[in-house]
Amino acid sequence: MKQKLKAALLLGALLGLGFNSPMSAATTKSAEHSASKKTAAKGVKKAPVAAKTPSRRVAAAPSKAQPTKKIAGARESSAAHAKATPARKAVRHVSMDMDPGRLALYSASALVIDQNSGQAIIEKQADLVVPIASISKLMTAMVVLDARLDLQEVISIGEEDVDGLKGTRSRLPVGTTMTRETAMLLALMSSENRAAHALGRHYPGGLPAFVQAMNRKAQSLGMVNSSFEEPTGLSSNNVSTAHDLARMVAAAARYPEIRHYSTTAEARLELNGRIRDFGTTNPLVRSDSWEIGVSKTGYISEAGRCLVMQARVADKPVVIVLLDSNGKMTRVGDANRIKRWMESASLGSAQTRRSA
Repeated sequence: MKQKLKAALLLGALLGLGFNSPMSAATTKSAEHSASKKTAAKGVKKAPVAAKTPSRRVAAAPSKAQPTKKIAGARESSAAHAKATPARKAVRHVSMDMDPGRLALYSASALVIDQNSGQAIIEKQADLVVPIASISKLMTAMVVLDARLDLQEVISIGEEDVDGLKGTRSRLPVGTTMTRETAMLLALMSSENRAAHALGRHYPGGLPAFVQAMNRKAQSLGMVNSSFEEPTGLSSNNVSTAHDLARMVAAAARYPEIRHYSTTAEARLELNGRIRDFGTTNPLVRSDSWEIGVSKTGYISEAGRCLVMQARVADKPVVIVLLDSNGKMTRVGDANRIKRWMESASLGSAQTRRSA
């Protein structure tokens, strides 16, 4: 009996062991599957976080098949090639042949002459016959100097010198006395109409003879489209063209007195026992960036704002004529635009020559 009981117990134990093993294996597999699911889930959750991190390029390690020396050599060769053939940049080369039509000028007539070659650098309606206002005073000064009159002779401002045509004001009252030299300085520097008129009136033969001399001088200079009626420019019948005025300015530049008086920035003068300060009508004369040899401004309503100069721009002697400019500062703005354009063109030409 005892033996039967032992045999039964042994059989039960064996049966129990057989059932537990598959269950254990199933449980183990289930645990492994669950763990792998969690790991996969964690990996998926972490992916967006990794995407938010800025990407960085990491230099790849040299492969064993390609030694480090060869790669270094390739890099050096590439760097050398890059130095030998630099990246092309869009460089705008400007030369004096650049179309001046791109230069925006607001004067009705404009002309820039290269005095070395005699060629026109800029030209805009340069043959248009127009009133020239006080630009006339350059001709007035040349006629006085050509006559070799005594510059230290004292002349006076009379009633005849008062402007009855335009009614312009003057700082020279009737009865003011001064030397002919002072009158010329005030006519050229400050564009004093009474001083210019007095110069013509004190000419041998009077004003009619003086006007005749003005027109003869114009003809001798080849100013075929010019005419003068009086010495101040207040008359709209004083007319010329930009081409003719370029001739006149170039001629005026040959007179040391005109060069000096027309480019004087300011002067303190004693007139009739009173000290008075006078200044130039051309603000460019005061500018350190300009090298001006001759300067004259002009204005009447029929002529608009005018400016003529002999100057050195971009290392070239030039004559600049600007007529009938709209606005008080337009002629000055046009002159500065011409200067910048010429300097840029000269710089571009120099760069082109160096690179050739």
